[in-house]
Amino acid sequence: MTATENIDAPELEAPIDNEQEVLDEGEVAADYLEELLDIADLDGDIDIEIRGGRTYISIVTEDDDTSLDSLVGENGETLDALQELTRLAVLTATGERSRLILDIAGYRADRAEQLKKLAEEAIANARDTGEKVHLEPMSAYERKLVHDVIAEAGLHSESEGESTRRHIVVSVLDS
Repeated sequence: MTATENIDAPELEAPIDNEQEVLDEGEVAADYLEELLDIADLDGDIDIEIRGGRTYISIVTEDDDTSLDSLVGENGETLDALQELTRLAVLTATGERSRLILDIAGYRADRAEQLKKLAEEAIANARDTGEKVHLEPMSAYERKLVHDVIAEAGLHSESEGESTRRHIVVSVLDS
């Protein structure tokens, strides 16, 4: 099993209700990531945001600084692994599973925009042809983002496939 297969397994858990638990989770994660940046001798500012009971942590640098790109890796694979390690650090420190989302150098934000455009193209294609549209395989978190865009447009989507081949199929709703 690869890191990307297991990264979003906790997605099925309910959001944390206690705001203090979320803040503690963010602080533990930020401390862990700060130490990682120090060890790697990388500069970056850590921002913590709470949205819908979930912790979002971003590591950012100056506009033209690409020093964090190595922490993102090809197709975000290194970022996914770091997110899982950060979740494990939170689990170790708090005894609670974490659903935090880690973004480095805006990779996840940029990817979310790409996924929104991909979903919009699939929606248009499904509406124009009436046929099912199969999208590229993606992580559980990315599939959730796409499912949300498709549902908002009033179409139907479901995930098909196994493991790293799991992908979304978009179709128009039956009348």
